[in-house]
Order: sequence, then structure tokens, then C-alpha cells
Amino acid sequence: MAIRAVVWGENIHDRENATVRAIYPNGMHGAIASALNEDPAITATTATLEQPEHGLTAARLAETDVLTWWGHRAHGDVSDAVVERVAERVWQGMGLIVLHSGHFSKIFKKLMGTPCSLKWREAGEHERVWAINRSHPIAQGVGEGFVVPETEMYGEPFAVPEPMETVFISWYQGGEVFRSGMTFQRGGGRIFYFSPGHEVYPIYNDPNVRTVLRNAVRWAANPAPAWSGILKAPNVPTEKAPEPIAERGPKLHAAGEAGFR
Repeated sequence: MAIRAVVWGENIHDRENATVRAIYPNGMHGAIASALNEDPAITATTATLEQPEHGLTAARLAETDVLTWWGHRAHGDVSDAVVERVAERVWQGMGLIVLHSGHFSKIFKKLMGTPCSLKWREAGEHERVWAINRSHPIAQGVGEGFVVPETEMYGEPFAVPEPMETVFISWYQGGEVFRSGMTFQRGGGRIFYFSPGHEVYPIYNDPNVRTVLRNAVRWAANPAPAWSGILKAPNVPTEKAPEPIAERGPKLHAAGEAGFR
């Protein structure tokens, strides 16, 4: 069965900015989905901010193996209810690929638990993306790395937790460096953050970037059944303990009573 990917985008700059519209006539989400659909093992569809529930209904997310997320201008416009819904699916095992300025999205900050802040500069400089973990599945097909001819600089410090793995490190023409590809695990869900993707440059048309996106979706897809009970915190009766025990001492909760949250 093909990996079911949903490509989420704000679709604001794509419609309102002439430069972005000229580069991505079908939107950035359309370009990313087309990259993923070049792989017969992936079936990618799109969702955007202006759709009801941002295109991310509970039913649709239940049938999503990997979600990609690109946001920039309208982070605050994303519904908190949708953010909670996406986070729960990640904890259950859905993969999440967060792209470029999505580092400041509500969902990424929620899952990281940190400010996710960084340095930045728009100067059209080139970026050399080094594959420092050459054997990682996400780095396959790009050799030692590749050059993005024009990009926005992202620089350290990047206020995220220590990653599970660092796959790429970028060097910019102005001298800064950045951990541009990192993996995380939250509950049952794999997360990959990938920084190249500023909207006024044709970065999602770059063959190497498109290869990384396909690799990331394949890596993040979890074939295991959804961990549907991950939010439950049951009060286990004494008689159901794996080994026989006798109750002793005072108790705060009555038998079967739910705990505090």
C-alpha cells in the first residue's frame, strides 16, 4: 500500500505575491506534492489554510501516514483545535515533516517544547547543504551534499531540543552555519525538520531538495497500527496488577477514579 501523504501549506504568499506565484503557479504545496508523487510508493494530496478545518479534519488525518507542513505569515491563524488534532496523530504514529519557516508553527513549537528561534537574513546568498550522516535514509541520493544557488540564511543558535539525529548541516555564503536537517521522535511519530524552502526562490523545484523530501516521507512513515490509547492514563485496579500485591497505606483516589490532568 502506498504511503499516504498530505502536503499542508498556508497558500498565502503563493496567491498574493507575484514573485512566488511565478515560481510556483500551483502553489508551494503543489510543487511539494508533485515531488512526492514522483515516487510510486507515495500518494500525496494537498491541504491549505483557507479550507474548512484547514483541510485537516479528524477523518482525513486518521488516513494520513505522513503530513508535511509549510507555514510562514499566518502561524497565528492556525486553529488551536487543529494543532491539538495534529499533535495527537503524531503521538499516535503519524510522521511529520516541518519545512523552512514552519519552525515557528504552532505544531512544531508544541512538539518541541522550545521557542524554535533562530537567526535569519534575506540576501539571495548560496547555501551548501552538507550530508553529515551519509548513511541515513533521508540523505540517500544527494552524495556529500548539494548547493542551493539562492536562499534565505538561517543561522545558529537554533532553539530546539537535542535532535535524535542530525542529517544535514548548511553553510551560507555569509559565513553562518545551521543544522538544516534534524530528526526527532515524539510518541509513536517520527519528525524531520528541513530548512531549505524560502518562498521567493525556486527551491522546491531543485532535484536534490525533491529527493530529500521523498526520502523524508518514506523515513517518517510508520507501518505500525496507530497508538490510539497514547492519551489514556488508566487507574489500574490492584487486582489487575501483573503480580499479586496487597494494598497498604492511604489513597488519594477511589477505585476506578480518573486522575488529575
